[in-house]
This record gives sequence, structure tokens and C-alpha cells, in this order.
Amino acid sequence: MARAGPMLFRLLGNRNVFLSFGRLSSVKVTQDFHTGPALHKSQAIQKLGSQNNSKQEKQYEEQQKRNADAGELTELVRDFLQPDEFYKSCLNIGVDFFCGVPDSLLKDFCAYVTQNAPKEKHVIAASEGNAVAIATGYHLATGKHPMVYLQNSGLGNIINPIMSLTSPSVYSVPMILLIGWRGEPGKRDEPQHLVQGQATPGLLAALGIPFQPLPDYEEGADQALLTAKHYMEKSNAPYAFLVKRQTFAPYKLKKGPAPEEFVMTREDAMKVVIDNLSQKDVVVSATGMLSRELFEYRVSKDMGHEKDFLTVGSMGHTSSIALGVAMQKPKRQIFCLDGDGSVIMHMGAMATVGQSSLDNFKHIVINNGAHDSVGGQPTDAGNHEDFSFSKIAQGCGYKTTMVAVTPEEVAQCVLDMRGMEGPVLLEIKTLMGSRKNLGRPTRTPIENKEDFMHFLAIN
Repeated sequence: MARAGPMLFRLLGNRNVFLSFGRLSSVKVTQDFHTGPALHKSQAIQKLGSQNNSKQEKQYEEQQKRNADAGELTELVRDFLQPDEFYKSCLNIGVDFFCGVPDSLLKDFCAYVTQNAPKEKHVIAASEGNAVAIATGYHLATGKHPMVYLQNSGLGNIINPIMSLTSPSVYSVPMILLIGWRGEPGKRDEPQHLVQGQATPGLLAALGIPFQPLPDYEEGADQALLTAKHYMEKSNAPYAFLVKRQTFAPYKLKKGPAPEEFVMTREDAMKVVIDNLSQKDVVVSATGMLSRELFEYRVSKDMGHEKDFLTVGSMGHTSSIALGVAMQKPKRQIFCLDGDGSVIMHMGAMATVGQSSLDNFKHIVINNGAHDSVGGQPTDAGNHEDFSFSKIAQGCGYKTTMVAVTPEEVAQCVLDMRGMEGPVLLEIKTLMGSRKNLGRPTRTPIENKEDFMHFLAIN
């Protein structure tokens, strides 16, 4: 890609676009595009709803009332672990270092750790495997026992370092694995989580890791932690806790103010992108709320869902799925709608994409600086001063990179990137948060797959 110092100039037909370090600085508009209704930051924030009215908090308050009504019937009392008390209990057994990838079932504990643990004692890792490696380094440097937190869908990412690094037959590294048990048998959940939930106990057993469900009351949790401590001291190996839904009492993560120039939510940005695609363009969207928002937007516009592959699981692999499609469908424009946490988890995929030189690969990363789908814990991409997806993409071989923050910028960039030689990356910086009434796809993954394959087969 030709560059003039830090500045990049490209002539796109009769539209002059000036890019500075990948940021769209000015645009001369000569083509119609769609941005949706005007949106101000205050409106966007108001749209997110109040955290106080969350479903989880209402359920917690209702359960507390039922507990009070139980009276002497203590067997009817539903317990909750207070995040601060569990954190103190971990410190009491010598566990004072925490790292991992946030999970919705652990979000309250993760929020407390994020808010209260010293910076040198807490790392939100790129992936679960990275977290195990970081915890190993901590143990090597201190001789102490760390804790790694993760969703059970991340077990696949830890198998290699667990088997080839922490195993008693290799380096024998003790650590506690705090695992959110999505898809727990007998509980309603999404298809991908139901599969993982059924397999979780067997996977841990196959890895040789002893485990137990984490008790939801303080005395039980304390005893469980002592059991883990004794095992780690004796065997120098990992010990796991499976955390069921609503084990922890609610704890709110305090969030700092967003930069003033950010005016869109992720959903707002997605709508502008979709409104500026053509009828034959293909979309592969990332796991989490982005795909849920995309599904509902298609419903609201009566568009159908055949153009979209919704990556309901497999966090971090969205761009690789899109790459496989783009390689086999060179005459179609393939748009990968990604998230910052997803890209970071398997960022090595950007090197493969960049070196593919596929003209039809268009990568859009919606960066709200947070693991929004599992509690809003920050990602490294939220450091807008020092972190740049554009520079990473340039280093990997993407031919053009852009950054946008307003609906007008997003619309123009989407129109422009359709005519560019790929791979191209557009980073859209947005506010955190989502609608409280956001639903889930009503079509099954198999139905999504069949519709999508039929759409791809159209010349």
C-alpha cells in the first residue's frame, strides 16, 4: 500500500478521501448513502435503559423477598454469593492474582475484581489460553496459586496449555479455574451453550482436572476453596469450580465517560452498515449481541435472513469464516461484521486475511471497548490513545484501513470500501451498551446455515 509518511491519500473514482493514520478526516460526498435518523449522544445513552432495571436485579430482589417470606422454612431460602466476600475468601487462601476472559455468569464477580483488584493483580486476557499462560508465569515468579476465570465455551482454548504446560506430567502448575457453566443441564439456553454445557463435566474429567459446583453460600464457598487449596498444595495441578447461573449477587461495574465524539451505539452502527450494502452482498457477523441486533433489524425491515451468517458461538473466528467464504466466492462482496473482543481473541487471523490479498474481503470492526455481551468489562481496544486496529491491519497487509465515528462517516466508508481492492478494514468506534429488550434469533442455526448456503449459490 502506497503511503506518504503517516498520511495516506487515495483517489476513489471522483470522491476524494483523506485518511490520517486510518482515521477518516474529511469526505467529499458525491453519492447517496443512508445514515438513519439523526442521533445525538444523549439520545443514544438514554436508549440503553437503566442498569437498575435489569432483569437479573429484578430477579434478585424478588428472590430476597421470597427469602424473607420463607421464615423458618430455611430449605426454601435461595442463597447468593456476595462478590466482595468471595474475593476476600480467595485472598484468605492465598489466591490474589486473577486473569481470564469475562463471562455472563461470572460478570458480577469479574466486575468486582475489575473494580477493586490492584492493577498488577488482574489481567483481562485476549483468550482463555492466554490467561492460563499468564497465570503460569505468575506462579513461576511467585510460587503462589492464581485464579483463571472463563466461560465453559473457552475450555477449547485452554486445552493446549492445560495439557502441555500445567499438567502434573509436564510443568505441574497449580491454579483455580472458575468456569461459568452455560448450558447447565436442565436450564434453558442457546443451542451452542446446551452442547457445551452437557460436555463440560466430561471435558474436565478427560483433562484430569478435579471439579465441583461452586456453592452459592459463603460457608460452602469457603470450604470449597479450602478443598481446592489442599489439592493444589498436594498435587501442584489445576482445580476447577463450575459456576451455575445466578450464583453471585449483582455488582455493578462503574463505567467512565465515553469520548465526546462517539455518538452511536453498536446497533446504530450496524444499521448504517446494512443500509448501505447491495442486494448481493454477503454478511458474516460475530457472536454476541451484534448478531442478535442484526437478526432483529432484518425482522424490523422484513428483509429476510439469508444474507447473514450469524456466528452464534466460536468467538474470535468470525473473520476466518468470512475468509473461507470469500476465497470461494470471489465475485461476491463479503462483509465481516466483527467486534473488538472477538478480533482480539484470535488476532492472528488478521495476518492470514491480510496476506490473502482477497479483493472482496471487507472487514468491519465495531469497537465499543468492552466485552458488552457478558457484562461490559473493558477490552484493550478501549484505550483509544494507544491501541489501533488500523495500524495492526496495515502491518498484516490490509490494503486500506479507515476509522469512523459518525453515521455519515460510516455510510461513506461502506460505500467506498465496496469499490476498493481488499482486504479493507473499517473500524467504527461506538458507545457501550445495548437495548434491554434485545431478543435472540428465532431461527435455528441449521435454518440459518441452509438459507445462507442457498444465498451463496446464487450467481
